[in-house]
Amino acid sequence: MSSPTLSFELMPPRTPAGSIKFWDTVQELLATSPDFLSVTYGAGGHNRDTAHAVTARLVHDVPVRPLAHLTCVGVSRAETTRVVDQYLSSGVRSFLALRGDPPVSGQREPDELKSSLELIALLRERDLARAEDSDADRLRALIRPLIIAVATFPAGNPAAGTTSTQEVERLLLKQAAGASFAITQLFYQADTYLSFTREARAAGVRIPILPGILPPTNPRRLRRVAELSGVAPDRSLLAQLEAATPEAAIEIGIEAGSALVREVLAEGAPGIHLYTFNQAGQNLEILARAGLLGAGAPADQQPSRCHWQPAHQ
Repeated sequence: MSSPTLSFELMPPRTPAGSIKFWDTVQELLATSPDFLSVTYGAGGHNRDTAHAVTARLVHDVPVRPLAHLTCVGVSRAETTRVVDQYLSSGVRSFLALRGDPPVSGQREPDELKSSLELIALLRERDLARAEDSDADRLRALIRPLIIAVATFPAGNPAAGTTSTQEVERLLLKQAAGASFAITQLFYQADTYLSFTREARAAGVRIPILPGILPPTNPRRLRRVAELSGVAPDRSLLAQLEAATPEAAIEIGIEAGSALVREVLAEGAPGIHLYTFNQAGQNLEILARAGLLGAGAPADQQPSRCHWQPAHQ
């Protein structure tokens, strides 16, 4: 039986000090030999240049595939095409195609892509066009086929007003458009994910559905994430966290997170994708307690197949 995949989401650093911490975090996460590292990309591309620089460096300096987030709302089709070509030229072969949130300014572009479906199509179109124009790109596409992940909301998307059944319908459309696999938005009960995957499989979704999990160790963060995503945290867990000291809250959250990981994997989840907020320690502890780092040893004692060392810049 194959071992589950491991992957982590990272956010591009905003300051020089943040950059040092970011690459230290990357080094710690590499000790788990993850299958990929995803790099976020803000709505309207507000951190576009940093996101691209980080992802390009991961391509060339790190022995793990980066997954580049891309959004399309609030940006012209020409600009989205330029960004796609920029990433492809940097050697990026894996993407998370997202519609994204509208710009705070409310400014929209008349020819912007309207959905992740259109972004998937554009990614496939540009990859094919580049392969037709260049033997090197054609060979690259054969050696490392383009991978496009998509997002899905297992309990429905509050911002879009969709139910879980409607999210299944959307996932079918994304699959038909060329999506390679899906990553879920947050959930706090294993049955939320398991019920959704059962419904999706019954409806004809065949691509892997990877559970996305946020370590629930900080009540303020859970509330903030709820504001941004519309996904409400578990009330009982939130109450426990808010009543606890910061140190006790971390312990409560790590236990809850590791239990959630164990439950979804026991029922057949293909892997685990952790939303790290650029913090390695709690995420690695969750994996260790879930038995994914070998014999329950502390994360800093795990053997690593990766020997990359960051060059702080």
